[in-house]
Amino acid sequence: MNRYKSLILAVSAWAILLSPPAAAKIAAAKKQAPAAAKPPEGRPPKVLVAEFSGVISPVAAEFLSSAVEEAERRDMDALVLQLDTPGGLDPSMRIIVKAILSSKAPVIAYVHPSGARAASAGVFITMAAHVAAMTPGTNIGAAHPVMIGGGGLPGGGKKEEQDKTMETKVVSDAAAYLKSIAHRRGRNEEWAFEAVSKSTSIPASEAVAMRVVDLEAASLDDLLKALDGRKLHDFDKPLRTAGAAVKRYGMTRRQRWLAALSDPNVAMILMSLGAAGLFIELYNPGLILPGIVGAISLILAFYSFQTLSASYAGVLLILAGLVFFALEIKITSYGLLAVGGIASTLLGALMLFQQNAAGGLAISWSILFSSLAGLLCVVAVVSRIVYKAYRRPVPTGIEGMLGAEGRAVGRLDPRGKVEVGGELWDAESAGGGLEAGAAVVVKAVKGLKLIVAARP
Repeated sequence: MNRYKSLILAVSAWAILLSPPAAAKIAAAKKQAPAAAKPPEGRPPKVLVAEFSGVISPVAAEFLSSAVEEAERRDMDALVLQLDTPGGLDPSMRIIVKAILSSKAPVIAYVHPSGARAASAGVFITMAAHVAAMTPGTNIGAAHPVMIGGGGLPGGGKKEEQDKTMETKVVSDAAAYLKSIAHRRGRNEEWAFEAVSKSTSIPASEAVAMRVVDLEAASLDDLLKALDGRKLHDFDKPLRTAGAAVKRYGMTRRQRWLAALSDPNVAMILMSLGAAGLFIELYNPGLILPGIVGAISLILAFYSFQTLSASYAGVLLILAGLVFFALEIKITSYGLLAVGGIASTLLGALMLFQQNAAGGLAISWSILFSSLAGLLCVVAVVSRIVYKAYRRPVPTGIEGMLGAEGRAVGRLDPRGKVEVGGELWDAESAGGGLEAGAAVVVKAVKGLKLIVAARP
């Protein structure tokens, strides 16, 4: 009996489901289901392009890391980092590499345009990307680390031995780091080691042949077409880049401003402007504007040096040079202090950063000499004005009376009255009697009496 009851209930349920209203609802649900579960491949692919050219600094790390986050947030099919860098700071480079290695969106490092390079820190960033590409006419390599911060004055043999030991440790660490990156991406580990230990650099064609990078592409469109359908190790689905809608990701105004400051040449110019402004303000207190401009420029210069991990010895030598310039204005040294200021500033500028082109951190000789020349001109002009001020006769007080001219109001025999500067004074002639109306010159002042002589 229970069996029949269950059968009757099942038949009734099917009858209700197959009735016209229910059937219509089911059909409508079936029509809507594919639309709701439409795969992402149905939309056109989207690619985010972040272009960076310059030294790898904290600003660069912030910009490129934020580009990775933006690609993830906007669900981009790929992120293209268009690079042209001479290298930069190790801590900033490692921040970028960590962001790329942990990215949930495919990252493509593209050394572009022709003539660009990925040197030093740029090698690490390029090889860390899921896909590495280069434009013909570009090069990659020279990743030997350069110790640019915290240096001191040259010491003895023990100091040189310590520096060599430290350099060996830094090179070994950098080589192991780049080899691990190359291993993870399936690229040439042997070349990665040589790029760090021997500063090896190769052009784009050799980089492709040696499996340092994945391909060459003359333009962004060619790159996106060539990568379409490529399978990546860290992702389940192949790349979809052909015909992609390209979105540009640029620096914010704040990042552009800080990037401009993070340049050794800009820092040197700011240092010179700051010193010139302070010199002018010290010579003529109360002008205000030169002092404000000078103080702000110096602070910005020190920020730039700190950002770029400049050598402490170099900064101190530059400051010593500025002090010598300031003393030249106050002390008559016949140019010795100015020469010392030039020498100190020049040595400091040379010690700020290792003169290694691959590091990308160096002060241009033209900027250095033009800054020193401008600073020297300011000091020379101010010193000349100060010298003339010291030579100028004192217009007030007893000193101001010496050499003043006047006339005898009455006969001086040898005492009498004279008029000097519109005032009557008791006077005494130092060279005998003088007739009334005679022109006189003040030779000395004794209390309230003038010692005069006939004007020649």
